[in-house]
This record gives sequence, C-alpha cells and structure tokens, in this order.
Amino acid sequence: MKHLLLILFLVFSLGADCLAQQKQPVDYADPLMGTSESRWMLNPGSTLPFGMVQLCPDNQAQNWKAGYEYTIGSIFGFSHIHAWTMAGLSVMPTEGMLNPHIYPHADVPISTGSTSGHRSRINKSTEKASPGYYAADLVDFDIKTELTSTTRCGFFRFTFPETNEGHMLFNLLFPQEYETELIDAKITKLNNTEIEGYSQQASGGFNDYTVHFVIRFNKPFKAFGGWEEENIQQNISEIGGKGDVGAYVDFKTEQNEQILMQTAISLVSIEQARLNLQKELIKPFGWNFDAVSENARTIWNNLLSKIEVEGGSETDKKKFYTNLYRSYVARAIWSDVNGKYRDPCEEVKTLEDPDSPMYGCDAFWNTFWNLNQLWTLVNPEIASKWVKSLLQMYDDGGWLAKGPAGIEYSSIMVASHAIPLIVSAYQKGIRDFDVEKAWEAILHQQTVPGHDYECGGAVGNMQLEPYMKLGYVPTESVYVSNTLEYAYDDWCVSQFAKALNKSEEYEIFSKRAHYYQNMFDSETKFMRPKHENGRWREEFDPLSSPRNEFVEGNSWQYTFFVPHDVKGLVKLIGKENFNNRLNQGFENSEKADFNATGDRFGAHYINHGNQPNMQAAYLFNYTGKPWLTQKWARAIMESYYGSTTLHGWLGDEDEGQMGAWFVMSAMGLFQTNGGASVKPFYETGSPLFEKVTIHLDPQYYPGKTFVVKAKHASPQNKYIQSATLNGEKLSKPWFFHDELVNGGELVFIMGDKPNKEWGSGSDDAPPSMSDLNTSNK
Repeated sequence: MKHLLLILFLVFSLGADCLAQQKQPVDYADPLMGTSESRWMLNPGSTLPFGMVQLCPDNQAQNWKAGYEYTIGSIFGFSHIHAWTMAGLSVMPTEGMLNPHIYPHADVPISTGSTSGHRSRINKSTEKASPGYYAADLVDFDIKTELTSTTRCGFFRFTFPETNEGHMLFNLLFPQEYETELIDAKITKLNNTEIEGYSQQASGGFNDYTVHFVIRFNKPFKAFGGWEEENIQQNISEIGGKGDVGAYVDFKTEQNEQILMQTAISLVSIEQARLNLQKELIKPFGWNFDAVSENARTIWNNLLSKIEVEGGSETDKKKFYTNLYRSYVARAIWSDVNGKYRDPCEEVKTLEDPDSPMYGCDAFWNTFWNLNQLWTLVNPEIASKWVKSLLQMYDDGGWLAKGPAGIEYSSIMVASHAIPLIVSAYQKGIRDFDVEKAWEAILHQQTVPGHDYECGGAVGNMQLEPYMKLGYVPTESVYVSNTLEYAYDDWCVSQFAKALNKSEEYEIFSKRAHYYQNMFDSETKFMRPKHENGRWREEFDPLSSPRNEFVEGNSWQYTFFVPHDVKGLVKLIGKENFNNRLNQGFENSEKADFNATGDRFGAHYINHGNQPNMQAAYLFNYTGKPWLTQKWARAIMESYYGSTTLHGWLGDEDEGQMGAWFVMSAMGLFQTNGGASVKPFYETGSPLFEKVTIHLDPQYYPGKTFVVKAKHASPQNKYIQSATLNGEKLSKPWFFHDELVNGGELVFIMGDKPNKEWGSGSDDAPPSMSDLNTSNK
C-alpha cells in the first residue's frame, strides 16, 4: 500500500510539473488581476498591444478610477475605448422589455421587464479573462457574452435564450473616468445586418475627437430604433442629435442561438472604420470568432515570450507576466490600417509607413524609471515607433507632446519627459529615426516657454521662463518641483548634444542640469521652496507642502529627485544623513506597503503608488550600501505588488508604469538616470527568479540572448553574495548596456544575509554627472 501511495504521489508530482512546464507566458498573464480600484485604462477587457479598441465591461458611475470594478457584480455595457480622457461606443445585449437607460446603482437585482434600466448582474463564476478574450454570463438577461479583438476592431459572440425580444443597445454617452460632452452624433441603418455612425465628443478640457464606427451582424435584425434623451423612436433608419443619443436593434432567437457582431472604429471617418474592419477582421477571419481570439493569444504570447523566467513560484510568474502585459495594454494606436490619422488641429494626414503608427497616451511623466527601460531593452522596435510618432506630432504641430491623448496636446503633468525616451533610444543604438529632427524638437522644447495651443490644449514647459532667468522655479510660479524635473531633462539634452558632437549646447545644458542645486537648502538639507527674491519660504515642513509646490508629492520625496547626479546630491546631503533618512523612510513606508493611502501623496515618505520616487530603492547603490537596494527593491516587489483581483497595484498604476518597474526589478535591473547617458548602464537589484532569458532583437542588438541567473534565489535569499558577468568577476552594482546587448550571462550568487562588502567600495557606485567635474560657473 505504501508503495502504491508513493507511486501515486510521484505520478501526481510529475504531472503537476509537466503541466507547469506546458504553460506559456500568456497563460500567466491575468487581466483580472488588480481590477479592484484600478484606472479606466486598466481593465479585464480584450485588446492587443496598444490597441485602439479595448473592449471592456463597465459598471461604475462617472468618477476618478471609473470603468470596471471587480467587486461590483453587475455590468451596464461593453465599451470600445479605454484610453486616458477617451471613451466610445458602448454595447449591451438585453432581453425582454427595451430600456436604454443605465441603472445608476451597482448591485440592486434587476428583473427582466423592469423599468430600472439595462444593467445586468453577472455570474462571477462564469467571468473569464485572458489576453485578447473576456467572457461573462449576464444573469438578468440569460445571455452569455464573449469578446475578442484586433487592433482596431471588436468581435462579440452572444449566446441568447429563446426570445422574441432580444436587443442590442448602442450607447454613445455613458459613465467613464472623465466627464464627457456629446456634441453631435448620428447612427444610421444601412440594411438589416449593418449600421454605421459617429460620435463627436469632448473631455478632459482639451480633447475634442470623433469616434466613427461600423457594425455588422451575422444574422439579420428585425428592427432598428433609437433614442435622443427621453424620446425613444421605433422602426426608423437614422437617429441623431447631442447629449444622450443611442440606437438598438431587435432579434428573435432560439435557445442557445449565437449572434455574432463585428465592429470597427476610426478617429478619421466612417470609411476608414470600414477599411479597418475589412483589413483586420473580414478578410483574414470572416466570422470565425475562435480564430480571432487565438490570433490575439498568439500575438500576446509572442510579445510576452521575449522574456522567459525559470524558478520562482507560480505566483511570482503570474505577477511577472501580468505586469509585463500591463506595460503594453493601456496606451493606444490612433492611426488606421493605411496610416491615416487626424493631427492636433484635426487635419487628416497619412503616414509614410502605416506599420509605424501614431500613438496616444497619458503623460510620459517619469516613464524613464519603468516603461522607457523596458521598451528600449526588450522591444527596441516599439521604442523606435514611439519616437517616430512623437516626431511626427512635432512635424504636424510644432511641439513634442507630453501626453498625446487622441493625438492632442494635453499638457498633462509637468516637464517634457518624452525627451528622456528619445535620448535613451538613441544612446542605446535605436537610431532609425530622423536624428536631426529629434535634436531640433528637443532643443525647441527646452528653450521656448510653453503656452496655450491654437487648436486646443497647451504645449511646452509653462515655468520655463522663470527657470531660465533665475535658475529655479520660484514659489510665485506653480510647482517649484519643476526645477528638478527641468534640470533632469536638461541633462538629457546635454547628453544628446555630447553624442552628436554639439559642444556649445553640451556646455549650456550641462550648466542648466546643475540648477537642482539652486533649490537645495544647506541648512535643512532638503529641496526647499524659494521666492523670486532668492529667500527661502519661511514656513517649511518636508512632509507637508502646499499642493501647488510639489507635484503629487512633497519635499521629502523630491529631495531625492536628481536622477542624473545622485553622487552630487549625496555630497550635498552627506552620505550618512542620506542613507539614514532614506532607510528610515522605507521603514516608515513599509507599514503601508509603500503606498500613500487615500492618494495623500504629500503626507508620505516612499510612495511607490505614484511616480516621483520610484527610483528610491536603487539610490543605495550610489551610497556604498547596495544591500539596502536589494532589501527594499525586493520588499516593494513582495508587498506593494499583489496577485489577486483585489490587490494588483496599490495607488495609481498609470498606463503600465508600475508594471514595467516590477518587470525590470524582477530581472534585477534598473536605470536611475533613465538610460540617457552617452554610455548607458544598468544597476543591479535583487533578481526574483533563478533564471531570466531576454531574447534580444537582432535588428538592433547583436547578441542573441542575455541571461540573468540568480543561484539560490528565494524569498529569503534576496541578497547578492557575489556576481560574474560573462565569466568575469563583477564587483560593482552596475554594468554597461553594451555588455548586455552583446549577449552573455550575468550570474549572481544569492544568500539570506547581506554581503556588505560586495559593491560597497568608494569607487563602486554607478556614474553620475558629478563624475565629469562639470562646474556650474
């Protein structure tokens, strides 16, 4: 009997191991993870990398972090666009009495035939999500809903009950994260299987755009109708107006009959939407829903497989690949299959290369600590396309964009951190773009003060004039912390100038890169607000600052914001004071999982749930205590990041930034200065897996693979004992980018106690601007 039990145990264990080995990276990515308290752009819906279409269930009222909330057990529709400040075309299948109104409360049971609206409870046990696929059963209508998508098209499969009153509702005005005004809309019946329309809308105070759409069914509908506000019209061929406008079609169905619906959108025209549909769905797939879903799965798996991880727990792998997935899921393509798009003044333009599209997003605010690093390392072709998109917008509108949502000048957030992306791409050998145009655009951005833009929104750096005049942004201007943000961008410009042999500009911007020193108070040892007359603001508390002084943070956090000259900052503060203050900040913040609860940014120390100090753990590499970098980087990975629907990312997972940080840190790599130096380098942290293989893109990098091994890595063994790079001893906590992309192997020996000798020598710290002895005179 004992032998039998042993055999059964071995068979079960081997079977479990084989099952784990058979799983693909895409199988670990869970779109439902972290969907409680998440942003509009981070949802469980179906999309492709940077998809224009992000088909997602919505169930919340209009508010910050609206969209989908996992803990709400109902849905009012599935909408097509989930981009920052942007939404469009919500679809909802119903059965029974027609009611176009969205029921305002989340979880009140709805009986078919009621007058309370068309929200339906969902059977949570049937809710499924994987990259490129979502499904849930609508309890109140007995309809199974499945979604999949291509880049610009949606594909729905609805399984209906037997009914004479099946409906498909199309809402053009519905709750989303930002309040939206519907300016004009029209929906037209073309025949009994096709409709088309548009919705002109405005949101965010700057974004005026039109969603054009086409919709087709595999089965003829019985009737077409619509509504404008309270006026419901039946048996019509067209509906239009402004405000609450929508349409519906009616079906008679048999039990378990499937109705297929295909959609496509475009910001250019209805004709372009129809072209997107033809090219992405009709021609390659016809009505084969499963083929489209499998295509989405393959695309995602190919992308995720560029990094392979071995060892670690199944939970670690789920966190790794879901965070990698999130790094490509929230920002959006806004040009069509043939390269047509609308520029910031709504003029129709055509790209020379449609495969290098126009992108839109929220800000690039501090993406140099996450997305920039990941894209330039693992997907240099994507980094190249982003640079080309930014330069095309500069061609069209005369400025680089900060957050080109809908290809508009949003002026969201501060500084011009598209610059670090462009410069880091160039420094890493990604140079298949117009380099002189890039230099022209960057120089313009950092020398011409910002202002309102003629076609809406605003451009440039609003506090650039006092910054250039005084060498800092005074309290009389909004956001004194811009001194630090501008100085970092200036350093990036200096490095670009140096790489391009522009010596005069190199000297000018190197001097400006030192302006961070003008904000440092030698008495308090903090970055302190200063008046125009040069006097410090008298009332000062590093942990409590007026909201208009430090952007979503405080002086304590921003004092560490000198990415390009950490050594210079350490010298100003004093190494012992620097280390003690930063370590105590981590110890205080660990109690709150390194997140500013309630978005109280200015009252916390380390706030990983927002951008201003995501580099904090890696600063110990510069101060002779790299074991504290290893300790705190691993602590953030373990406690800030979760693996459930309720705990994925605390705070604001802003379009993949927190996701990309996790991916880089789990590989044991980071770039405090954003990789913008003439000779970029990586700093080391605490690798999470025993082995990570990065498949390098041969179009840009000569090495085939780069492997990071962390022998004996475990939750306890988080400390580096020793390291080798390509067989040679590595005694410093950093190495050059060229050494990585030429291929090879980085091997760490990990242990459960810090090796305080490794990487702690006086000459072991990574390079900083101060190493160049560039004066501020």
